Amino acid sequence: MDPYRVIVGKRDLRTYTDQAIPTGALFRILDAARRSGSSRNRQPWEFIVVTDREQRARLARCGRFTAHLATAPSVVVILIESPRDQFDAGRCAQTLMLAAWSQGIASCPATIHYDARAREVLGVGEGPVIATAVALGYPHPRGRGRIEGAALAILAGRGRKPLEALVHWDRYGNRRAPAASA
Repeated sequence: MDPYRVIVGKRDLRTYTDQAIPTGALFRILDAARRSGSSRNRQPWEFIVVTDREQRARLARCGRFTAHLATAPSVVVILIESPRDQFDAGRCAQTLMLAAWSQGIASCPATIHYDARAREVLGVGEGPVIATAVALGYPHPRGRGRIEGAALAILAGRGRKPLEALVHWDRYGNRRAPAASA
């Protein structure tokens, strides 16, 4: 799949089929994620792949908006060495989600709000930082779930901001692009 199409076509989805993700596909996704860029090439991440249904249900109780973790066939939790590695964790998570999408696997990140509870569920002692969890699953054919659909309906009017509203050239406030060079 064309990388540009993967990027612009990617959507966060929270409704999945029960179909397990093949181990080979998970390894391919994780391999792409581990190749993400990082500051000074430190690669400060490790992954916990959660496929056990009961374990996913316990993990889903570790955040305020994490219910979709329980229904995803797989969840990847990204651990980092310290809080200063959050930017690199974001790069890693985005690479992971794009690699999944390129294989027809949907994803949605989730913030773990209850750190102590998550550490207990995952068996993570002191040291590593739980950066985020990413739900993975094949998109459900009926589309988005009720809650997800309602939220989308509310936000649908927003769409994406136009590029012209986001880009400044050389100085803040200058919206004129330089003349095209040959």
